[in-house]
Amino acid sequence: MVRRLRTARRDPLTGLWTRDAFTRRARRLLRDRRAVVVLADVDRFKQVNDVHGHAAGDALLAATAARLAHAVGRGGVAGRLGGDEFAAVFIDRDHTAGDQLSTLARVLSRPADTAPEVHTSVSLGWVRRADHPGEDLSGLLRRADEAMYAAKRSPSRIRRARLGRVLASVVGRRPGRRGAA
Repeated sequence: MVRRLRTARRDPLTGLWTRDAFTRRARRLLRDRRAVVVLADVDRFKQVNDVHGHAAGDALLAATAARLAHAVGRGGVAGRLGGDEFAAVFIDRDHTAGDQLSTLARVLSRPADTAPEVHTSVSLGWVRRADHPGEDLSGLLRRADEAMYAAKRSPSRIRRARLGRVLASVVGRRPGRRGAA
């Protein structure tokens, strides 16, 4: 029974926490003002599946998940939100989140060992808990999501949510994305 429960909380492809399990763990970490919330999205993932096949896409997702989990370490939490979108929360003890995430973006963009022919990048959006003390996890994820989509349009592929920024939409979805009004 315990094994089945644990398996149900893990994404079968990546081994990361599912959305619900991630949310429970992330909320605990957000009690610390040094927490950083990160959203990661594999760029051109549909094209990877279309050109190289689903096995290559699966290998890319698994490699991305393993690298993200390694980056946040035991003190953080990483989860697969769905499709090619991942989230993580970690405690920025050394105040070096920007540098850590720049390194992570480079690491995530390396080809997977199991699919070396696949070259892509990963866009990251992030936000510090301390910058938005009144926000809950949902609000912080929305801000990181907005930053991530801004990162997709920038050469660096990484973007921090700005202080006091007005969100593009109430539900955190821009026109053209699923779920947009």
